[in-house]
Amino acid sequence: MTTSTERTRAGMAAVLAGQRRGPRSALLFVGPAVIASIAYMDPGNYATNIQAGAGYGYKLLWVVLAANLIAMLFQALSARIGIVTGKNLAELCRDNFPRPVVFVMWVISEIAAMATDLAEFLGGAIGLALLFGMPLMYGMIVTAVVTYGILIFDSKGFRPMELIIGAFVAVIGMCFVIELFIAPVDWSSAVHGLLTPDLPDAAALTIAVGIIGATVMPHAIYLHSGLTQGRAATRDDGEKRRVLRFSNREVVVALAAAGMVNMAMVIMAASAFHAGNSDVAEIETAYHMLTPLLGGAAATFFLISLIASGISSSVVGTMAGQMIMQGFLHIRLPIWFRRLVTMLPAFVVVAMGVNATEALVMSQVVLSIALPVPMIALIIFAGRRAIMGEFVTGPLVRVLAIIGALLVLSLNFVLLAQVFGVPVPGLG
Repeated sequence: MTTSTERTRAGMAAVLAGQRRGPRSALLFVGPAVIASIAYMDPGNYATNIQAGAGYGYKLLWVVLAANLIAMLFQALSARIGIVTGKNLAELCRDNFPRPVVFVMWVISEIAAMATDLAEFLGGAIGLALLFGMPLMYGMIVTAVVTYGILIFDSKGFRPMELIIGAFVAVIGMCFVIELFIAPVDWSSAVHGLLTPDLPDAAALTIAVGIIGATVMPHAIYLHSGLTQGRAATRDDGEKRRVLRFSNREVVVALAAAGMVNMAMVIMAASAFHAGNSDVAEIETAYHMLTPLLGGAAATFFLISLIASGISSSVVGTMAGQMIMQGFLHIRLPIWFRRLVTMLPAFVVVAMGVNATEALVMSQVVLSIALPVPMIALIIFAGRRAIMGEFVTGPLVRVLAIIGALLVLSLNFVLLAQVFGVPVPGLG
């Protein structure tokens, strides 16, 4: 009996050989970007987007749009190197950089992976604790058990995991479509905020960097290259080119959907809280206030989406952490041990009594600061003809990628200056 992964591989081979055509054929190549997109809808996004919408209304929607466009470019590049080279980004770093540099990159990437898992794990636990009225620690235990159960499917090949994560993405998306119908949205202000860059003060800058960190994810850049390496067997450059076209379309559609979910979060928070409750900054507070403001249905769908986000993104985060360690160090740990190591910081944070939402937001700032490492490595490798051959990035793509990386680096520099008390012109 053939598995779903084997059937998918056979179908892709038939498409590339010209034996199978039609719109449904493209669905065979869908999967890697869908999995990567869950990283752009994780609970860290909930924390930063609630703060953005409640505190500044629709004014920071442009940050979500800019972050999403940067994410599209870098996820497409990550998928590209996996398809063309048959190696993931961490493996390319190990093969091409000096050993001390590789070690430093691995340490930074591991810290980013732990910060990622902190956000994802806490988000799922908060959602379960609020929905079922259980202590946060119990919610964390349930989240750990469920995510481990889903991770078992990773041993069945790539297709089952793609379908499972795709179902979670659909749940999250549907919840926020419903939220937009419930919330009293000022659409003209939303469009203005989407198209007009504005950072009102220093606190808005911190949230903006958090949005960047929650949207453009270091582990997703590493992961996407690993999900595409060897997924579709290609016999020549012509077939690689066809796979790349399928991949680029999937990246645009999947990340556009993720971007719309993020915008919907900000819009919901802006319409529900900004007018009279602009100080709402925590997921728990947002949930409790949604019932009197928008009704019980809005609060329930909010929690369902948060639980789906926390569980699915925790699964994806563990997969990425495994790939990072295997790529940089050539070490593969048992999945249960990897799951245990990455969730420990979340248990420590809760045991110490740290505010869960504050921990979520700060984890996103850590991610934003770690982000330049994979971004710069990706630009270097995608632009090397010795590695990419005829698929090397052209001047326009290279310039856009450099501009995106510089934007992130600049925001990080300004944030660090703010943290260390260095005056930043224009931010008071």
